[in-house]
Amino acid sequence: MRSASRWIQWSSLAVLAVWCAASALAAAPVSGIAAIWAYNGTWQTESETLDTAHSKAGHEKATLHNVCWMDGGYLACNQYVDGDSKVLLVFTYSEKDKNYTTYQVPLDGGRAGNGKLVIEGNVWKFPWQSTEGDITTYYRVVNTFTTPQKIEYRREFSTDQVHWTLMARGTTVKTSDK
Repeated sequence: MRSASRWIQWSSLAVLAVWCAASALAAAPVSGIAAIWAYNGTWQTESETLDTAHSKAGHEKATLHNVCWMDGGYLACNQYVDGDSKVLLVFTYSEKDKNYTTYQVPLDGGRAGNGKLVIEGNVWKFPWQSTEGDITTYYRVVNTFTTPQKIEYRREFSTDQVHWTLMARGTTVKTSDK
């Protein structure tokens, strides 16, 4: 009886150890191009846009469906909005420079855009800028992964990269990994 009890204790500890190790592995941060895989799947998004010099007030809800694949050093996602394919997103990563580049290929064959992605832990920033005459305006979308299935985001602009004005904010929740 005593050996059976000890066996149950050791078995329980072994199961707990395996579960803890698996949990630690699952929680381990993914880096490089594989980090972008977090976007794969179906997301429900809701946002509020504010009335600013660069945005008009409004409220939006949408279903985003990112069908992603990885090959070599590339990760690409066909992004659907409310069931319609809208843009092909292509991501690359420079291990040497530790930075990401994004490419947005429009469905209509228009000119592809490109930009940067800066990942600092659970905060992902997409910065860009626009210059008209002598005035440069800086923009950024900031995605904060509060959990692997939830993103709190905001879109902002600034003329000095110190003081940022909120243009929009919202929440995106993953409803499926497919």
